[in-house]
Amino acid sequence: MLFNSYIFIFVLLPVSLVLYFGFNRLKLYSAAKISLIICSLVFYAYFNWSYALIIVSSVVINFILNSVMFLNIGKRLRKTILIIGIVGNIGLLVYFKYLDFFLENLNVIFKADFVMRNIVLPLGISFFTFQQLSYIIDSYRREVPKYNFLDYALFVSFYPQLVAGPIVLHSEIVPQFADLQKKRINTENFSKGIMAFSFGLAKKVLIADKLGVLVNYGYESVDSLGSFMAIVTVLGYTLQIYFDFSGYCDMATGIGKMFNIDIPMNFNSPYKAITVVDFWKRWHITLTRFFTYYVYYPLGGNRKGRFRTYLNIMIVFFLSGLWHGAGYTFIIWGLIHGVANVFTRIFDKTIKKVPKFINWLFCFIFINASWVVFRAESLETAGTLYRKIFAGGGTDILPSVSKALEKNILSNLLLNLGISNNYFVYILILLAAALFLAVFCKNTNERIKDFKFSAKNMLVTAVLLSVSILQLTGVSTFLYFNF
Repeated sequence: MLFNSYIFIFVLLPVSLVLYFGFNRLKLYSAAKISLIICSLVFYAYFNWSYALIIVSSVVINFILNSVMFLNIGKRLRKTILIIGIVGNIGLLVYFKYLDFFLENLNVIFKADFVMRNIVLPLGISFFTFQQLSYIIDSYRREVPKYNFLDYALFVSFYPQLVAGPIVLHSEIVPQFADLQKKRINTENFSKGIMAFSFGLAKKVLIADKLGVLVNYGYESVDSLGSFMAIVTVLGYTLQIYFDFSGYCDMATGIGKMFNIDIPMNFNSPYKAITVVDFWKRWHITLTRFFTYYVYYPLGGNRKGRFRTYLNIMIVFFLSGLWHGAGYTFIIWGLIHGVANVFTRIFDKTIKKVPKFINWLFCFIFINASWVVFRAESLETAGTLYRKIFAGGGTDILPSVSKALEKNILSNLLLNLGISNNYFVYILILLAAALFLAVFCKNTNERIKDFKFSAKNMLVTAVLLSVSILQLTGVSTFLYFNF
């Protein structure tokens, strides 16, 4: 199920809230948790009910392994269970996400003829697998209290963060569900939640999806692009992926607030970053944290000299690229960021002497260029798009793009207002507005922090929510569902 859908907004969300707070009001706390787990499974398996079997099996098996960890057993046996847990979780991820990629490469390298399985990737498997990996590692380290099954199942399946993150830690979520103060409706939190949800929905529906029209046609017609449309395609995807993913996280944050649950920040205005190192402290924060805690530190971090530090960074970014997708474009994207990260650390003192605006500009250009590799179907497509940027050409809009924009409420609004009589101006306005919002405006987490109930906030929230809901006829999935 999608956040940006009628059935979620008008059925599952209100039903889950009524059941959860209704049972809690009657002091049926276990029933409240069960109702939220069931709603989460319905949310997860809405498009394919076989997904429910996957996540339920994963939760049950991991809970059993963690329960054995709490028995009075020796460290060697605990380590064996840890290895079983890590191999099992990663094995599940490899099977669904990487098996065809490995078989394809084996066929090329060894001239074999392994048959591709064409396995459908279950939604969110990368996210809930990493959450359970963090839990079992912490359990081995004796850093986890003994939770019951309902607490553990809710930690993994809580639907706001289930299919596209953030990757939360048990210590951030489980204690909140045990807090009696959070089991009653809090009007301030509910107001903050609706505002955050509205901002996230608007990011997705009114910005990301509109940019997606330009981006999709651009990548599907790379050979036909002039310089203008090539630049639009590159910048468009940079902004699309931000507003798509941060929009999802804003909605997750908002839903969490409605349940009085504080979900950790996953985005902190990443396009305001002045270096690549700064970018990764702001983009997909919980993924960076996972790799830092569970890969970088165990490898030695920065404690074993410069060479090992830089090698550890490259390993982390290689894995980050591979985590995003089974393809060489993702791996190369990760390695590009790893090299940039190492380069930034080596020349840190020199970079600090450069004016901040220049650093920001070079960082933003680098981010744009690297997203090309990430988005392209192949390195050949990425190379073609790079060349098209400098190939020259006019501002002609592809006929297919113009046709798609004819159905766009925002472009029609501009035309009706007499602001523009062509789609060239509309595209410039859309890109400029999106860039301004990403770079110069407060992010949603900052707005929640400074939130005050007022007529202005209520009006803005109502308008954004209403307009966004009216645009749900063009509903689309979230980009990070693919990862």
